[in-house]
Amino acid sequence: MQHIEFSGLKHALLLDSQGGASAISWQQAQHWQAEQGILWLHFDYSSTETQTWFKEHSGLDPLISEALLTEETRPRSHAIGDGLLVALRGINHNPGAAPDDMVSIRIWIEQNRIITTGRRKLLSVEDLHNFLLKHQGVSNAAEWLVDLCDRLVWRMGDTVDQFEDDMAELEENTLSESQATLRRDLSNLRRQTIALRRYLAPQREALLRLQVEKVSWLEDIHRLQLREIGDRLIRHIEDIDAVRERAAVTHEELLSHASEELNQRMYMLAIVAAIFLPLGFVTGLLGINVAGIPGADNPYAFLVVSGTLTLAVILQILFFKWKTWL
Repeated sequence: MQHIEFSGLKHALLLDSQGGASAISWQQAQHWQAEQGILWLHFDYSSTETQTWFKEHSGLDPLISEALLTEETRPRSHAIGDGLLVALRGINHNPGAAPDDMVSIRIWIEQNRIITTGRRKLLSVEDLHNFLLKHQGVSNAAEWLVDLCDRLVWRMGDTVDQFEDDMAELEENTLSESQATLRRDLSNLRRQTIALRRYLAPQREALLRLQVEKVSWLEDIHRLQLREIGDRLIRHIEDIDAVRERAAVTHEELLSHASEELNQRMYMLAIVAAIFLPLGFVTGLLGINVAGIPGADNPYAFLVVSGTLTLAVILQILFFKWKTWL
């Protein structure tokens, strides 16, 4: 690919409507005409040059420019004229990243022009870019949009499957591992699923909205494909909800098990206290420092008291067993 002189531009492609594309320079992109083919520009929205170009030279509606440059955005889709303003999110597959830390992409798409912005690397966008350069990509803007949505949802499958595998492992280890470790792992899994669902739910609504938006270049076949992608996303959301519910049930089992162990320990302490309560009373009574204690002058008094107390302990234990308290 040739050198791109605009630092905020990640790539500029000119689609040939036959599944391929060629990389063009920033100067060529600025002089692009619709009859040349479909133009795809992908920017880093955090770049100062990008922000300046969008605000002063892009020719886009200020509302569209602001949406493409915003730092925080939730998945959505909205028709403006014969174009679509779309914000989507994908799983973060970058090294060392948490799966719930999703990567966003902002899109302004028309029949002959596609403008996207992002800050972090998104593998679905990289796949689209690479397949176009290999002449194995899409032919028009509608197919581009469908292909991107499909790749975003398809890459979510591995993460959802990993959540299910992690949950199954935690369920198997409920009684064998440290409860503190299990509670930490459960809390981490629940946090990740909650954060992931936070973006998947509005992304489902965005895909549903795309199916009904009235733009001339989006045909019925594309709407049908978007519906299938939306159904797949709904299944992912249902699987995530199932993982959350299983995590909640497992957490309740851990709490129940911990409560049962605590009750058992408290019960044994109560039994021990009940056994030694009368012994403590007798020894305390005989230990008072006043005259008249029976057996004070008898050399066998200690043995008699000790034997009596031992017998009392034996009788108490037998009584507890008879009452099934032990």
